Amino acid sequence: MFTGLIEGKGEIIRFEKGKMYIKPLFALDELKIGESIAINGVCLTVIKRQGDIFIVELSPETLSRTTFKFYHVGDLVNLERALKVGDRLGGHLVTGHVDTIGIVIGKNEKGEHFELNIEIPKKWMKYVVEKGSIAVDGVSLTINKCFDNGFTVNIIPHTAKITILGQYRVGSRVNIETDLIGKYVARLLSAWEKGEINEEFLKKHGFW
Repeated sequence: MFTGLIEGKGEIIRFEKGKMYIKPLFALDELKIGESIAINGVCLTVIKRQGDIFIVELSPETLSRTTFKFYHVGDLVNLERALKVGDRLGGHLVTGHVDTIGIVIGKNEKGEHFELNIEIPKKWMKYVVEKGSIAVDGVSLTINKCFDNGFTVNIIPHTAKITILGQYRVGSRVNIETDLIGKYVARLLSAWEKGEINEEFLKKHGFW
């Protein structure tokens, strides 16, 4: 589990037989083999370390669902280690399980800030609500506005500096994870609408 508060950036050093080599651009000495780390919002396992470089494995499922299939050596990525019990939850609960890929369709300067308009497949919009949370390449953001097939988020200078969001341009592809709580609520409501949750079900489980 993660918070969506990025610790810093890393650089892709190389790809080799389904493995990705990352060099953190900040101190990450405590990272251990077997530990989970979110790379652009994708939860992956550290399988090896070579000095200050760490290595993760990319499964076919990961490649099919995320933007990793578009990455190249030299690209920068967002890095966040897994949440520890007792840590502050400054962002929101992020699982590192990407739902879909979004595309930046607009970037509007707002003084020192800028707005990103991001398009996603319509089927995921039921989990996207104004002033709700969303993870974009692993960054916890608040949704400013929703439109038919996407949403708008505001990026402050600090976020643009610490993460890779500052380098986005129109056409950039991003990993999207919608809000975990929203997905559970939607599933419960769907079950209610289908009649799977009724008076008998509630009595059986002690809610009546």
